[in-house]
Amino acid sequence: IREEQPIKLAIPSNLGMLPDPLTFDSSFPFEIRTGNVMRDWNKDYMFGYQFLNGCNPVMIRKCMKLPDKFPVTHEMVKGCLKKGSTLREELQAGNVYIVDYEILKGVPAKKMSCLPLLYLNQLSQTPGAMSPIFLPSDNTHIWMLAKMWVKSSDFHVHQLVTHLLKTHLVSEVFELAMYRQLAAVHPVYKVPVFQHTVMIFRFRAKLEIVVSCTSINGAGMGKLIQNAMKTLTYKSLCFPEDIKARGMEDVPNYYYRDDGMRIWEAIHCFVSAVVKIYYDSDEAVQKDVEIQEFVKDVACFGMNNSDNFPKSLTSREQLVEYLTAVIFTASAQHAAVNFGQFDWYGWIPNGPSTMRKPPPQQKGQVDMKYIMESLPDRRSSSEVLGTVWALSQTQKNEVCCLIHIHFSLQTVENMARSKQRSLIRSTKRGFVKKNVGGFQYKPRGDWFSFAKVRVLCFLCSC
Repeated sequence: IREEQPIKLAIPSNLGMLPDPLTFDSSFPFEIRTGNVMRDWNKDYMFGYQFLNGCNPVMIRKCMKLPDKFPVTHEMVKGCLKKGSTLREELQAGNVYIVDYEILKGVPAKKMSCLPLLYLNQLSQTPGAMSPIFLPSDNTHIWMLAKMWVKSSDFHVHQLVTHLLKTHLVSEVFELAMYRQLAAVHPVYKVPVFQHTVMIFRFRAKLEIVVSCTSINGAGMGKLIQNAMKTLTYKSLCFPEDIKARGMEDVPNYYYRDDGMRIWEAIHCFVSAVVKIYYDSDEAVQKDVEIQEFVKDVACFGMNNSDNFPKSLTSREQLVEYLTAVIFTASAQHAAVNFGQFDWYGWIPNGPSTMRKPPPQQKGQVDMKYIMESLPDRRSSSEVLGTVWALSQTQKNEVCCLIHIHFSLQTVENMARSKQRSLIRSTKRGFVKKNVGGFQYKPRGDWFSFAKVRVLCFLCSC
């Protein structure tokens, strides 16, 4: 259905003449798959929902204690709490979640460093009179603008950190280390994902076009990547560990976690079976010079001698987790943060690529005219829309592009076929539609389903 429907950009020619240009009118000639977003983008539930299942679902974490730079008081939020409850009690009960974009601090660009607590926004990392905390009870337009600034900051972090750095660039590090350290006959070299990660690099040029339309220049891009590298760890690439570190194990309706865990477990099961065939003990892993040099190459050269990445592996269990993290990053994780971009960014106010006016420093009067002057201009919007649409497309010939490499052992091939059938059964069961805000929605299912297809393709190449 998606391929057959024509695509039209979400910029009506009469935008400036509309009485309320940011209200979706079903009579507009939009034929894109962002209808639910255009209809509900300005509702608070949709704003909060995207931190769980939008393009960048990796930022949100449980907050047990508010940081000093975010001076929220009970009086500010008592209207949002259940009757008789206090902010302190909600914090202690683990019912408060925070998203911090401190990583943008010091980036040479227009000031856009935002620190939102769901339904509370502070558009600066420095509290004070010129950095008010915006609330849902504020003026409608000022609250709308505050949420736009949060989403714009999220757009930058998503494109440059979550997407570019933590899938594309990290996968390149693993791939180059493989080519330098592993012989073509090495069993890990034949684990299919290593042979095909290059497929996700073909769109880096398009991603750079998106970056060119943002508030960050070349120097700012480098600074943001440097900031992100300080927080990048090997454990953050291990999906279960990342979920646990952010305290998101039990959050309801977190479909990114639920669907991702199913794929992580499937990949882990496959890799474990392969490793146990070729390595009969932990000592065999320790004595494999090529594997040890591969892991060392990643940490010392790819990650600039980072202590956050292992420089050796001492057991089969560690090798399985390491390879699972590599495969998951290049396949499922990339699919999750890439293929939904047009769904969410196809409506510009929901994820502005740049803001033309500085963030408000006071709760003064903000009207629709001020908001429209803050949003990206038509040229930047058109370029971003075209690019995220292209990035969101799957390739029809992706399976055909795979280079079929066979393991020398029939046992491994039979095992791979078995795992493939298991994944197919899981895929046929599908991801159930998520009932969000009264309508059936599949924000994560489609993209993680594609991740499953990609994993299936990898297994086929065995």
